[in-house]
Amino acid sequence: MTGGSKLATTTTTTADSFWFKYVLSSLAAVCAETATYPLDLTKTRLQIQGEISGDGAIGARRGMVRTAVGIVQEEGVACLYQGLQPALIRHIVYTGSRMSIYELFREHILQREADGSFPVWKASVGGLCAGALGQLIASPTDLIKVQLQMEGRRKLEGKPPRVKGALDAFNKIVAESGVKGLYRGVIPNVQRAALVNMGDLCTYDTAKQNLLRHTDLQDNYVTHSLASGCSGLVAATFGTPADVVKTRIMNQPTKNGKGLLYSGSMDCLIKTATKEGVMALYKGFIPIWLRMAPWSLTFWLSYEKIRQLAGTNSF
Repeated sequence: MTGGSKLATTTTTTADSFWFKYVLSSLAAVCAETATYPLDLTKTRLQIQGEISGDGAIGARRGMVRTAVGIVQEEGVACLYQGLQPALIRHIVYTGSRMSIYELFREHILQREADGSFPVWKASVGGLCAGALGQLIASPTDLIKVQLQMEGRRKLEGKPPRVKGALDAFNKIVAESGVKGLYRGVIPNVQRAALVNMGDLCTYDTAKQNLLRHTDLQDNYVTHSLASGCSGLVAATFGTPADVVKTRIMNQPTKNGKGLLYSGSMDCLIKTATKEGVMALYKGFIPIWLRMAPWSLTFWLSYEKIRQLAGTNSF
């Protein structure tokens, strides 16, 4: 009996550990990212449209559907998954970190209330910090992903490829700008992640709590679906302007490690709004939301199910 008790205690401790939940959230993120990646590529291409290139040219403008169809027609179906490898690596690092850090804040730092609830202000702070820290760790993989996503457009414009793959991109960035070059765009990247996760984690956690407390719904896929739908919309609204800035800074040409179009996130923000209008900061909002909605749904359903199968508590 004693041995069985020790085994149960060990299993429970493992299931609730930081690293165990890190692995579970990474697996769920891989499922969600693979399923929705073409929308991320489309969103990235849309955000670059209207931007003046280094030679003074302005690229053609297309809507979301025409951009996606154009990629397939001009570059092939396989190009919809260009940059998927670093995207998956990014989410293994980023999502694994942000989810585990959020739970660390919720259970041990900010802590729940006596009745087991987690107030909105605490969830907001937890999401903000978890997103910022997770993205700070994963920023180099995001930079490589953005550069690979833009290779198809460079080929169509008759420009030579900048990189041949994820490893080549990594080596060239380090050779040109040193290790610090891997963190180009880190400030808008972290800002975006902080805002997105404040919207995503806070909304999902709060919506799920309220649905379980104030309705007859159970802790199952229906509740998870409703909560994830709310979180995807709020996250897209909060994060799109910072996402536009992040994408443009990461994609801009550089010389001696310095950007040729923007000196920083604030400069990019001002130039984009001044030259293209304030609504340019919401370029790609529809594909961002259309991607975040199914991404959020796939992720949360997968994560909650994986947690259940692994024997740990529901999120």
